[in-house]
Amino acid sequence: MSEHIYYMTEALLEAKKAFALGEVPIGAVMVREGNIIARGHNLRNSKKNPLCHAEIEVIDASACIVGDWRLEDCVLYVTIEPCPMCAGAIVQARIPKVVFGARNQKAGCAGSILNLLQEPRFNHQVEMEEGILEQECGELMKAFFQNFRKNKNTAEISNDFVK
Repeated sequence: MSEHIYYMTEALLEAKKAFALGEVPIGAVMVREGNIIARGHNLRNSKKNPLCHAEIEVIDASACIVGDWRLEDCVLYVTIEPCPMCAGAIVQARIPKVVFGARNQKAGCAGSILNLLQEPRFNHQVEMEEGILEQECGELMKAFFQNFRKNKNTAEISNDFVK
C-alpha cells in the first residue's frame, strides 16, 4: 500500500466518524516524519462552532504537539478539498504539502473555485496532490447528502454507509 493511500485511509476513518455523528463527513490527519501526529473530523454541528472543520481541528492539535504555529515539516491529508477558511489556515501554518481525496466544487479553494494554496501573492505556497482515494472520499460525501436530504435536513443520518 502506498504511503498516500495509507494516510488517506486513516483520514477516511475520521470522515466516517463525522458521518456517524451526523456531521459532514470530512476527515484529516497530519503527518510528521512518517507518523500521524493528529487526527480530526468535522465537528461543526456537535460543537455548534463554524470553525470546527477537520483541517482546523488537526492544525490546532498539531501546533500544540509540535509546540509552534509553524508546521513546516508536516503533511496534511484531508478527504475533501479545503474550503477558504481551511486553505487560509494551511497557508498561515506554513504547511508545505496538502494531499486531498475529492474536489469540492461548491467551496474548494485548492483549485475548484480559487486556489488559495498556491496564490503567488502570498508569502507561502503549498504543494498539492489530489485524487488519492478520490472515489471513496466522494462517495462518502454523496451518501451523506443523499441521506441528509432524505431525512429532511436533520441530523438523523443512517450509518449504513459507515460500516
